[in-house]
Amino acid sequence: MSHAPDTPAEYWDTYMPHRGEGEQPAPAVERFEWTQYPGHGPDAELLGQPHRALELGPAEGKEAVLLARQGADVVGVDLSAVQVERASRWWRHEAGVAFVHADACDYLASAGEPFDAVYSVWGAVWFTDPEVLLPLVAARLTPGGVLAFSQAEPAPEAWGPQPMRGKWLEERGRELTVLRWQYPPAVWGDLLKRHGFTDVDAHILAAPEAGRLGTLMVRATRAEGRPHHRRGEVEAGRKDEGMRPGGLRTD
Repeated sequence: MSHAPDTPAEYWDTYMPHRGEGEQPAPAVERFEWTQYPGHGPDAELLGQPHRALELGPAEGKEAVLLARQGADVVGVDLSAVQVERASRWWRHEAGVAFVHADACDYLASAGEPFDAVYSVWGAVWFTDPEVLLPLVAARLTPGGVLAFSQAEPAPEAWGPQPMRGKWLEERGRELTVLRWQYPPAVWGDLLKRHGFTDVDAHILAAPEAGRLGTLMVRATRAEGRPHHRRGEVEAGRKDEGMRPGGLRTD
């Protein structure tokens, strides 16, 4: 993209661009990488052995492909049409995996079969209001299903929705603001329990080298019984917060 993005979707179209010549090669699928440090931290075992899994914000789609190769049926939902087209092209011959262009909250709110696992690797969970997202996830998980996600270790005292910095975002707060929701592990635990999750494990996984940024790791299971929130309540809360679906503010 040669021009500055005007929407969150266009912003994510620019994520991990190809800087070489010719066709961009598909990345290697060797391990489930939850952190920014290859080979560090848990593997796919964090999700158990799901029959159906949903990834929120898959970008390249490597983790979705790895799960599919282990026997799961996997759907990857991404706000960026460019990311979906690229992942779909790379992995078109892989069985059991599909990539969908949609807003995470819109997709979760739509009718469909439940999932045994929902996960996000530095993806849409980080960029969506948890008060909107978590009840939608709970409603689409099977009882006992797993929600797992990772994101950067939160900065001290920088909690809640934080404007993301970087190329095309500086000095453009009134035109385009991309927010990241970050909280310490204890707050994530409270949020998850309030929205129908149990067995919560939220912690900071230290970097492999001292002085480097750690990774927030969160895993929880959907409690037995009916989720606490219905779709109408979530839609009302979404309007009250002044957010577009997915938690990215555009006004």
